[in-house]
Amino acid sequence: MLNVLKIAFRNLVRYGRRTLLTSSLITLGVVAVLLFVGVSGSFKALMIGQFTDGMLGNLEVHRKGYVASIDNSPLNLNMQPALVKKVEQVLDKVPEIDIYSERLKFGAMFSNFTETTSIRVNGVDPAREAATVPLMPTRLIAGSKAPPLLKPGEILIPSLLAQGLKVKVGDTVVLVATNLQGSMNGKTFVVRGVLEGASGPSGRDGYIDINDARSLLRITQPEVNEIAIRLKNPAQLARVDAQLKRAFAGTVNQQGKPMLEVHTWAELSPFSSVVNMIDLLTIFIKIMLVSIVLISVLNVMIMAVYERIREIGTISAIGTPPGRIMAIFLSEGLLLGVGGALLGTAVSVAVIWALNAHKIVFNFARTQGLVLAPSVGVADVATIAGLVVVMALLASLQPAWKASRMDPVRALGHV
Repeated sequence: MLNVLKIAFRNLVRYGRRTLLTSSLITLGVVAVLLFVGVSGSFKALMIGQFTDGMLGNLEVHRKGYVASIDNSPLNLNMQPALVKKVEQVLDKVPEIDIYSERLKFGAMFSNFTETTSIRVNGVDPAREAATVPLMPTRLIAGSKAPPLLKPGEILIPSLLAQGLKVKVGDTVVLVATNLQGSMNGKTFVVRGVLEGASGPSGRDGYIDINDARSLLRITQPEVNEIAIRLKNPAQLARVDAQLKRAFAGTVNQQGKPMLEVHTWAELSPFSSVVNMIDLLTIFIKIMLVSIVLISVLNVMIMAVYERIREIGTISAIGTPPGRIMAIFLSEGLLLGVGGALLGTAVSVAVIWALNAHKIVFNFARTQGLVLAPSVGVADVATIAGLVVVMALLASLQPAWKASRMDPVRALGHV
């Protein structure tokens, strides 16, 4: 086999210009794919972090049916203290979970004593909320970012409301809410900060202390309607999601139906469609790479067979078996694929290192100075390189088969 590879290498060197052009094309394809995977992967991870660490958490637990009617913030789907205790017991036993924050969400009327509009309020434990979504302070465009996130009697309001009602930090506002029994209650708050706008239903979310929320709603028990979860490693999201769904499957109501549901951030955020689009583009880029390798190698191998018909006839006439002839041409395709993959990987690593050294900085909404950190994993490199080599071999198969089946007499008479 070593002799066959030596012969194949000499043949490629003999047609150096054609070999160089083909290898360059394969290299360019590998570089394009690995760079796209590295940059798009970094962008995707950064954006996911902005949503999970800025407002949602990695996972959320609700009463069954709550998410389907989340825009109405239904209080009749709150988790009662006994149910909350069961959820906490399950979450405390999952080692992959870093921390979780219990929330009490409800709709209210927000007034600056002159104008009134609607708002969705999140009653939270400030310390646990700040630990569960650690990027929330970075969303503050006005007000102090120093801990605690907020104090009793204070409120964080979305920029949409601050601009519309001309409310600023330090102003006193009033929230009016209706509880489950239909009783209305009002409570004044001091604006501690203004949060940047967010896409989706979170764009009108304000935050107060969870005890203030219960007081406003006249709730005497520590009930909640959402528990946000932060994982130690976001890569374990799918496994933890499946584990929690299994654990909560046995929590049923009197009719035997599940009482709880678990949702990942992707099921709650409209940004998940952008993530899916990035993944789809990655697939298309890989298809383009396959096409480049297939066409370029197929072209060079067909030309190699056509130009070396008499040579093929000569080695066939002196007794070289068809299998060996086929192996020579397959080896040429293999060397083209391996060489292009190795060179492409080396160039990609060098370019990614240069991008990280010079730092790609961009802004997302009002978040300034986000830095992309492109990287490619061993699995990505192995997948792309393996794809290139396999396609190179497949492209060489038909020309190699044709060369091995040539009639020596006709081949020697070819002009």
